[in-house]
Amino acid sequence: MMMEATYAPGHAPADALRKPARMPEPNARQLPGRIPGNKGIWVGITCEFVEFALMFSVYFIARYHYPDAFRQGPELIWTTAGAINTLIMVSSSFFVACSLASVKNAEIHRARFWLAAAIVTALGYPIVKLLEVDWNLAHGIDGKAGIFYTVYYYLTFNHLVHACWGILGMCWAFFRLSTNAYSAEQHDGLEALACYWHATDIIWLVLFPLFYVLA
Repeated sequence: MMMEATYAPGHAPADALRKPARMPEPNARQLPGRIPGNKGIWVGITCEFVEFALMFSVYFIARYHYPDAFRQGPELIWTTAGAINTLIMVSSSFFVACSLASVKNAEIHRARFWLAAAIVTALGYPIVKLLEVDWNLAHGIDGKAGIFYTVYYYLTFNHLVHACWGILGMCWAFFRLSTNAYSAEQHDGLEALACYWHATDIIWLVLFPLFYVLA
């Protein structure tokens, strides 16, 4: 049996007089099942994955028919450039993630710092890629040097285009961040950029061993 407490007038405990605390309303952005970023970016990421899945199919078909060309090909291209670009992609992805985490913690100044670091780092990718192509051409390796190099140029240039789109997206997100368009409650654009850049990073992590390591 439940006993109801009674108090003499003027002697009720302070806790009993206090209004019950209002339960915090659930934050819609933290609900399970919410799509990170926005639906549009996931349509774009899906298209990107499908596009590269088709190109990877071409890679494996060509490798099956020309095993010697794909065994000798990685020995001639500039592997150091591929390794540097791998480090660049992974580092810039980490910096974008730090920027997003800072925005969620309402640390806008810190978020700008991390996103600026991501942009500067990511700009190294096209620069190293151009140096790599220049090195290849100086050693007589162009798209007509064999089936391996045709596939190598086609896939890595396509990835370069997607990476450049990502860098432009970072610049736009930095502009939005600098104009206080993002906050701890509203950061869908920056989150969408992080999703896209991570997807582009993952594709590079597949490209690198296929063209630079697996001789």
